[in-house]
Amino acid sequence: MSPLEVQQLRDATPGCQSGIVHFNHAGASLPSQATLDAIIDQLQREARDGPMEAGEQGEVLVEKARRAAAQLLNAPTSSTSSIAFASSGSSAWSMAFQALGPWQPGERILVGRHEWGGNLASMQQAVQAGARIEVIPCDETGAVCPVALESMIDAKVKLIDLTWLPANGGLINPAQAIGAVARRHAIPYFIDAGQAVGQLPVDVQALHCDVLKSAGRKHLRGPRGTALLYVRPDFLSQLNPAQRDVFSAPWTAEGFDLRDDARRFETSEVSFALLAGLGNALQEVNRLGVEHTWERVLQLSERIREALRQLPGVSLHDLGTAHSGLIAFNLAGWDAFELKRRLGLKRINIGANGVAYTPLDMQARGLTSVARVSVSPLNTEHDIERLITALRELRD
Repeated sequence: MSPLEVQQLRDATPGCQSGIVHFNHAGASLPSQATLDAIIDQLQREARDGPMEAGEQGEVLVEKARRAAAQLLNAPTSSTSSIAFASSGSSAWSMAFQALGPWQPGERILVGRHEWGGNLASMQQAVQAGARIEVIPCDETGAVCPVALESMIDAKVKLIDLTWLPANGGLINPAQAIGAVARRHAIPYFIDAGQAVGQLPVDVQALHCDVLKSAGRKHLRGPRGTALLYVRPDFLSQLNPAQRDVFSAPWTAEGFDLRDDARRFETSEVSFALLAGLGNALQEVNRLGVEHTWERVLQLSERIREALRQLPGVSLHDLGTAHSGLIAFNLAGWDAFELKRRLGLKRINIGANGVAYTPLDMQARGLTSVARVSVSPLNTEHDIERLITALRELRD
């Protein structure tokens, strides 16, 4: 991106005018003014015309968001039938997982070592029914190994699940290669793409995934309380959601029946305002071009990694050979959460993770916490200089 393009992006984002350096885009990024306006416009419409009466325009905005999400993910066919919206990435994933049931004793769930803690928590329902969670071995770089996965396959494997970009480091797992194994053996394949969507190109057809989810608040720069769920159309019939209402299972002459698209995971009561904001954010990503933004993210994150390598007392926690815009590190003598707090006092936002978010990997590597810097095209060289200067001051 040119300096002019970056400045235009920043000028359209209120958070960039606050004097705060924001390096917590993996937690939640900064929405544009246009996204805020879309939310407020729908709220004002509801206040003026009546909340239910304004729902007609709200439904139009939701369908625009659905089309934008399908475009961003390269969903199969021109239809939006494979996209559903939810209140969070965790709830979207959990609904899809629960819809796979019922689970039987001895059935196996294969996961990467970097699996998101919320997904593991949802899997306990299956474990209580007698299913087993098994970890796919990593290769020599620390990434999930497709060859090792192939050797684990048998008739008892009911699900392969992958956290593509883990929350505790810059690893990019080989999602497409894992998907090829899953497709070859006709095993359901779920991808947690919470840190991927909006940061790097995502093509659900190339990934061979059956389900993919992402939160709206991260690299999509949408509002909190929004998420998207992709379900491969040919896989939908295998999912039987436990939660139903008159929207997800509308009345027909034969009685209530599930929708034949991904909206079987939605309910009649949604925030049209928040989804209007998410729709605008999705359209902005599409207009800008995620390939365009990904190139800048790579440039900025490599600049930060190199600067951190030169700073005594800093240990980086990258795995794999391909790295995202999330940089996990520790500073000698500092607890990651205290470091986050102290940088916040200097008006620099970063993230920090404990064991619970990625328990299998954190325990395997003997880590109790990590500090996280995550970048966006909104960040600048000046932001990087402020961060490194602040870390140097705290180290001294």
